[in-house]
Amino acid sequence: MATELLGDDEATEKLEAALSRYDTDIEPLGDPARHATAEQIERALASLAAPADAGRVALIVARGTDHGRQTPSRTGLTPGQPLPGDRWDPANKHGDANQLTLMNVNVARLIANGQALTLFGDNLLTDLDLSAANLPAGGQLQVGDALLEVTAKPHTGCRQFVQRFGAAAAKLSFRADLRPRRLRGVHARVIRAGAVGVGDVVRVVYRADALAAVGATEAP
Repeated sequence: MATELLGDDEATEKLEAALSRYDTDIEPLGDPARHATAEQIERALASLAAPADAGRVALIVARGTDHGRQTPSRTGLTPGQPLPGDRWDPANKHGDANQLTLMNVNVARLIANGQALTLFGDNLLTDLDLSAANLPAGGQLQVGDALLEVTAKPHTGCRQFVQRFGAAAAKLSFRADLRPRRLRGVHARVIRAGAVGVGDVVRVVYRADALAAVGATEAP
């Protein structure tokens, strides 16, 4: 499975849609006074490092149908099913390509700029390097007892992201030179059920592109 990143035209279209549909009544709301500037974010990104092979689960988030957020310390992940308490619908048009979202917790902290990390709505926050170079689509992650596969569906900022974290953060996440860093995170599907808890190890067990280059044809 090839890594999928937005092309320039598609990125421009999605960014313009997010900015033009800016709304102020999308619960939960962000605090505009906390919106970081592009300069602040870029300066912090320049010194941000992340482990390539193994990290930890920092936060688990379930997005309720009432727009609330639950943060269980431990949960279970099942193929084809939402994280317990999350509003993901298995019948959505993308199938299981967007079953779960992951985001780097340190990127989240600098973009949130003091706001609650639950605002992002990403199911799993981890300190692992989620960039396309480190974790191509098709790569697999052992997360606690569960096994996840990173999908090719790009995870991009939407109008909720703009309202909560500002236009500057949204524009940076779509910028051509930063797209490969996947600042907004990645989508993943569950391919083996298992329990996951805050503090559990997140380990890269398969990198599709890298292993294919040396002749490997199957994931473990």
